[in-house]
Amino acid sequence: MFDFIARLPPFVVNVIGVIGFSLYVMNYCLLTFHRLTSHSKLYFVINLMAASMVLIGLTHSFNLAAALIQLFWIVISTTAIIVRLRQSKRADAEWA
Repeated sequence: MFDFIARLPPFVVNVIGVIGFSLYVMNYCLLTFHRLTSHSKLYFVINLMAASMVLIGLTHSFNLAAALIQLFWIVISTTAIIVRLRQSKRADAEWA
């Protein structure tokens, strides 16, 4: 996987990073205008995708601080998705 990303042209890697940035902005706008809540799984899925794409974008022009914040978002978003999936499974089990 890393070898594949390393072989991508810098332009493509930059486009992936910009798409990740766009997902962050879109997610924040959806949250701000109450189209999405911070309790929904989708909010964290979008954050996870955005962070992953920005991290890919950093592979050709690395910045440690930016990479660390993206890793943080990946970890916290993954954790939040797992927590919410467990909560929904518990709720489903209570109704069964």
